[in-house]
Amino acid sequence: MAAQREGITPPLRVLEEALGLGLTAAGDVEDAVAAEGTYYLEQVTITEASEDDDFEYEEIPDDNFSIPEGEEDLTKAMQMFQEQVTDSQILEQKTVLPSKREVPEVIEDFLCNFLIKMGMTRTLDCFQSEWYELIQKGITEVSGAGNVPDVYTQNMLLENENKNLKKDLKHYKQAADKAREDLLKTQKERDFHRMHHKRIVQEKNKLINDLKGLKLHYASYEPTIRVLLEKHQTLLKQKMMTSLERDKAAKKVCLLRRCRSNYTPTAMSKSYDQNSGPGTKLKLMEPGRSYQASKIRVVSDSEKDCEPEDPTQKGFLREVREQTKYKTRMKDNTKDTEFPTDMPPNPNLYSRKENNFPEKLGYRLKTIFKLHELPVSCVIMHPHKDILVSCSEDRLWKAMGLSKGKVLVTGAGHTDWLSNCCLHPSGNKLATSSGDTTVKLWDLSKGNCILTLEGHKHAVWSCTWHSCGDFVASSSLDTTSKIWDVNSERCRCTLYGHTDSVNSIEFFLCSNTLLTGSADKSLSIWDARTGQCEQSLYGHMHSINDATFNPRDHIIASCDSCGVIKLWDFRKLLPIVSIDVGPSPGNEVNFDSSGQLLAQASDSGVIHLLDLKSGQIHKLIGHEDEVHAVVFSQDTERLFSGGSEGTVRMWS
Repeated sequence: MAAQREGITPPLRVLEEALGLGLTAAGDVEDAVAAEGTYYLEQVTITEASEDDDFEYEEIPDDNFSIPEGEEDLTKAMQMFQEQVTDSQILEQKTVLPSKREVPEVIEDFLCNFLIKMGMTRTLDCFQSEWYELIQKGITEVSGAGNVPDVYTQNMLLENENKNLKKDLKHYKQAADKAREDLLKTQKERDFHRMHHKRIVQEKNKLINDLKGLKLHYASYEPTIRVLLEKHQTLLKQKMMTSLERDKAAKKVCLLRRCRSNYTPTAMSKSYDQNSGPGTKLKLMEPGRSYQASKIRVVSDSEKDCEPEDPTQKGFLREVREQTKYKTRMKDNTKDTEFPTDMPPNPNLYSRKENNFPEKLGYRLKTIFKLHELPVSCVIMHPHKDILVSCSEDRLWKAMGLSKGKVLVTGAGHTDWLSNCCLHPSGNKLATSSGDTTVKLWDLSKGNCILTLEGHKHAVWSCTWHSCGDFVASSSLDTTSKIWDVNSERCRCTLYGHTDSVNSIEFFLCSNTLLTGSADKSLSIWDARTGQCEQSLYGHMHSINDATFNPRDHIIASCDSCGVIKLWDFRKLLPIVSIDVGPSPGNEVNFDSSGQLLAQASDSGVIHLLDLKSGQIHKLIGHEDEVHAVVFSQDTERLFSGGSEGTVRMWS
């Protein structure tokens, strides 16, 4: 045994050196060798079998090994059955077979495998030829070469596995370090973006606040600029008229002096009528020529007293003095009209069951009337005739006969856009409100301005007549409303209370109750006799553009700049329902004569019809742009709307 160990030791040392190189270079091949066992290659030459082969093959008889029927035994059958049962039980059980013992690999096979792995074919050939030659000569015994120790092989495999695990660990550490760096980078980017977002939000809020401040600042200056422009235009016109009147007066003085002794009063009057007036003065002036104004001599009081007066001049001056005294005396003697106290109740409130006009929802666009060049701001119906009145931003109002579709009367006199109009209960007079801060009363049949009411500081948005016809109420951008006495031609009361522009105003039928809607998001109910606010209604989240009474019920309808319609109980002073048809602003709301159908004009170009019975909403689409006004005919068979394109459209 000692001799064998000494004989085996030198080859093992050589093998260890070789294994140290081979295992590190081809670790994967060693895993395959450990799994499949040892092997080596041997060249074998296979020759084809010749047809002249003299080898004799022994034939095996085909005997039937089955038991003949006559020789079967019961005992053997029972034994066979028992064996089958035992076999089936063994198959059903999970039998763990003992593992096959690994046979250690001999040195010669190990060397051959090693040389094959390393690709040393020539060395392999030399080793095999010399090894087998020694075995054939009997110099070397196969059994004496020995085997490769299992411990050594196992140690090498474990060492290789350890190296692989170290490589994996290093790789995982690198991946973990990279992931940690990416995480830190991502956290830094997140913090940066979060800080940047907060800064952007702060800047956005600051810009929003600045924009709001600028809008308020601009809104505060815009009316002032408009008023200044209007005053400038008015002063220019007054200057021109004053210049013409001066020329007229100068010519009149010259004619009087020149013709005092030569002409009769009748001839002088005819001559003055033919050659006087601003129109004649302008016609006589031709462009491109220079004219020298006649000199006017200023006469002192002493000279004036000494100068004899012409009979015609005496009569003219006397007539002017008398007219001035009469107007002053009439104005001083005019008393303020008293508000009616014993007014009959609204007859429409008790005729709901007698309503002969059923609600109609299937309106279709029938006719388009091009009445104005600029947007139409208001459309109303005559209370007794088939006449429609519209006012526009072109400073004109027009009355149109619907039977023939022709304009009957056109009214001009405002110096700025018209915002609203309202007819007298008798239908003979018209009140208009304008951006020139005035309210004008007109004779509807002639189109002449009867009275101009001045007192507001900014544009007037709306106006309304009292049921008695003696009072007109107006609302303005200056946050106030005024009640005017038509007979005494003065403001009877100014209503203070709103904190922003008062956009709408309306009298309740047959009463002294007044309703206002404001941009401060509130509705106010006033007593016109005392000028006191009786109640305020809150609920809108945006500026209120219009509010109106239901003619047949105690209901108030209002719309705001975000398209929300609200219905209020006038007796309980509580909201009934809120309907959002936005986001486009609602410009005007109006009930039909039955009080069961509500129409809203929207900036989106759509007219919304709300059926109060069923709660359904219908849309009328036909305008190309914003709809500013909407009104029903008395029989509810037709609907009229005014748009920003300057047209009035009839739906039926």
